[in-house]
Amino acid sequence: MAQVQVKLEHVTKRFVTKTLGDIVAVDDFNFEVYEGECFSILGPSGCGKTTALRMIAGFEDLTEGEIHLGGRPVSSSKRNLYVPPEERDLGMVFQAFAVWPHKNVFENVAYPLRIKKVQRSEIERRVKEALHHTSLTGLEKTYPSDLSGGQQQRIALARSIVTNPKVMLLDEPLSNLDPHLRETMRFELKELQSKFGFTIIFVTHDQSEAMALSDRMLVADMGKIMQIDTPENLYNRPINRFVHSFLGESTFLNVVIKDGKVYAKGDMEHPLDLEAPPNAEPEMIMATRPNAIELTAEKGYRTHVQTRIFLTDRTEYVVPIGDQTLKVQTPHRITFSQGESCSVRFVEPMWYPVEDADAEKERQRRQLI
Repeated sequence: MAQVQVKLEHVTKRFVTKTLGDIVAVDDFNFEVYEGECFSILGPSGCGKTTALRMIAGFEDLTEGEIHLGGRPVSSSKRNLYVPPEERDLGMVFQAFAVWPHKNVFENVAYPLRIKKVQRSEIERRVKEALHHTSLTGLEKTYPSDLSGGQQQRIALARSIVTNPKVMLLDEPLSNLDPHLRETMRFELKELQSKFGFTIIFVTHDQSEAMALSDRMLVADMGKIMQIDTPENLYNRPINRFVHSFLGESTFLNVVIKDGKVYAKGDMEHPLDLEAPPNAEPEMIMATRPNAIELTAEKGYRTHVQTRIFLTDRTEYVVPIGDQTLKVQTPHRITFSQGESCSVRFVEPMWYPVEDADAEKERQRRQLI
C-alpha cells in the first residue's frame, strides 16, 4: 500500500466578502493523496479548488480541520498550528509563469537553493540536472523576455523540481499555453513525475486535461466534494447530474414516469423504449452521452432529424423528443438526411432527480468571488 503523502481532514475555509457576505469556499473536504499519485481537483470557477490548493501550500490558513503532509500536521485549527509555505517541502507551479524577468534562466532555477544556502557546487549540479530534464540546457544565460511562453513555464517547472520536493502543486499551469504546447507539456509533466517520483496535486477546470494526467480525480461544486474516483469511473458512473455534465458531453432529457412507463416531458402518448428505474420519482432527469444513443430506422421512439452536422470524426444530429431536443452523435456509416424519419433508443441511461433551480444561481454567484 502506497504511503499517504497529503491528507485533508474536515477542512473548511470561510471568507467574508463586502459584496457577497459569508462564503464557505471549501466545505468539509476529506481526502488522501498517495505517494507517486497524480491527483486532480477540478470544477468550475468558485468551486473551491484553488482555495484548497492554497491551504495545502500554506498560502491560506484553514478555518477548521487539519492538513497533513508526509504524515505530519502542517495546519490544524484544534492545535492552533500553522507551518509556513517555505517549511512544507512543496514544489509549486502556477497559471502565471512567475519567473523573475531580471534573472537569467540559471538564476531563476537556482533561487530556491540559494535561499536554503545550498553549497555552490551542489547548486551547479542540481540546476544543470533540472534544466536537462526540462529541455532548457544551453539557455542558462538567457533572460525570460527572450523565451517563449512554453520555455518560461519550463523555467517554473525546473525551479520546482530543483529542490527535490515530495509533492508538486500545480494550479492550472498549462492554461496560458496554446493547445499544441499544452498537449506536449502534459506528457512532459508525466515524464518528470516518473523520473523524480514526486506526488502531483493538479488543479484545473479543464476536464480533458485532468483525465489525461490523473490517476484519480476529485470533482467539486459550490465548495463541496461531489465525487472522487478514477477518470474512467467518474466518466462512466457519475454520481449526480453535475458530475455527468462536467465530464464529457452530456445529453439530458426531462422525463415523466407513470404506471411504470417512461415518457419524454411534452409527449405523454408515446412511451420511451425503457424500463423505469427502481424507486422512480414522478419526474426525473435521464442522462446519457450523445454517442451512446442509438439512431435507427426502426425500433425506438419515432421522431425525425431536425438538424444534421457532418464533423471530422462523427455526424451530429438534433432530434425532437416531446417538447425537447436531443443531440445524438453517430459514426459516419450511420446516415440520415435532414428531415428524415428515424427512431431513437437509449442504452443504459442514468437517472437523476430534478435539480434545485437555485443551484445554478449559486454557482454563478461564487464565480464573482
